[in-house]
Amino acid sequence: MDLGLKGKVALVTAASGGLGAAIAEVLAEEGARVAITGTKADKLEATAAAIRAKGGEVLPLVWDLADLDRIEPAIAEIEAKLGPIDILVNNTGGPPPSPAAGQSIATWQAHFQSMVLCVLAITDRVLPGMRQRGWGRILTSTSMGVVAPIPNLGMSNTLRASLVGWSKTLSREVARDGITVNVLAPGRILTDRVRSIDAGQAKREGRPVEEVSAASQATIPVGRYGDPREFADMAVFLASPRASYVTGSVIRVDGGALPNI
Repeated sequence: MDLGLKGKVALVTAASGGLGAAIAEVLAEEGARVAITGTKADKLEATAAAIRAKGGEVLPLVWDLADLDRIEPAIAEIEAKLGPIDILVNNTGGPPPSPAAGQSIATWQAHFQSMVLCVLAITDRVLPGMRQRGWGRILTSTSMGVVAPIPNLGMSNTLRASLVGWSKTLSREVARDGITVNVLAPGRILTDRVRSIDAGQAKREGRPVEEVSAASQATIPVGRYGDPREFADMAVFLASPRASYVTGSVIRVDGGALPNI
């Protein structure tokens, strides 16, 4: 299936590994010119090299999303080297596992800036161009915790849920401009983040991490963790012209893990 993405320009944040890297790789395979961000130059360049090895065009940018002053120069560089941004994939790191209670105000503020405020600010920077051209895609990757809060991920549940309300509101504001706005809610996809969560649980409970991982996978109807590529395929479809009638939605990619309708 030709998704119609050849020549489109995409920005995928936090894409030096995990879900972001998988999305960037599939976008590039479909012919999009892709800018990727990350805080570690070596990991970022490794992802860029993997994309180039398959013939993709990629621009890696070392960028800490918590640094809001970096937004303007970074996007200006993308526009100068690749062109105006047609597709924005808002992907961020997450806070460490924690209860919702007892976190310091400073901790809340720091993660709000790196997980929420940066998403709002980056989106606001690229929206005028999308509106002017009459086409755009805004995807925000969150967690299945926005549908059913996950125990001991109190900060993540809280901050990511705020992006759902923002995304739904924005989708109605820009729908007539040819822009779709959707949220992706991954379940247990096998990334370093999931490995870290399993390891943390194993440590708290004094159990082998293999046992914790096996028990977690047993709760998923498909019986396994997802592959990042499976998540990326859904993201890239939503970023394409073929998904032009899908907006304001929260799409779960969780192997059927959540029992909620």
